[in-house]
Amino acid sequence: MSETTWEPERARDFDRFLTFIDAIVAIAITLLVLPLVDLAGELAEGGSVRQLIEDHRGPIGAFFLSFVVIANLWLTQHRVLKPVVAADAWLTRLLLLWTLTIVVLPFPTALVSGPSGAGNQAVTKLIYVGTMAVSSLVLSLVCLEVTRHDDLRDSPESSDPLGSFAVCATFLVAIAAMLLVPATSYWPLLLLALPDRLVAWWRRQHPRGAGGGSRPSAG
Repeated sequence: MSETTWEPERARDFDRFLTFIDAIVAIAITLLVLPLVDLAGELAEGGSVRQLIEDHRGPIGAFFLSFVVIANLWLTQHRVLKPVVAADAWLTRLLLLWTLTIVVLPFPTALVSGPSGAGNQAVTKLIYVGTMAVSSLVLSLVCLEVTRHDDLRDSPESSDPLGSFAVCATFLVAIAAMLLVPATSYWPLLLLALPDRLVAWWRRQHPRGAGGGSRPSAG
């Protein structure tokens, strides 16, 4: 088979693979809301919706936090893979591993929002934020693989892995803060607002050593 007919076949194959991944993410992000749907059944006739919401601020907050995390991870994956038209074996395995982290995330989310107080346990925090950190790390490796192999892209542009690795490092810092100072609860996750600013500052200080400077961030 000639290269001119082989390349489009590879592109169609990869498009099907991305559709499969997108479907998995859509299902996982939908599963997050199911515990909130169950809460509606707890509302007695004539009961106060406001009181119901106030009594379950934890589950509602966990839902929105996990939704934002999964959405941002998917958007990062989308940016990284935008110029990619084919996948080698290593990239395929990395993307499947990344989907696993997304599928797993509703489980620790349910623990965080559970009524038994499991969300305050160190192991819950470790599983919850650890899953996010692993997902971010895998995306960093995906970005690195795409950057290293020009034959996987139809464009010379690729994402700079620095931004994605910075997000992963921030997750690890957040985990450490949450475990060392339990009173901080899940507030250290607000540190995720910092990586983009820090990476931008680093690139301004080291324009030649920041991955070319012209590549978009993966974080």
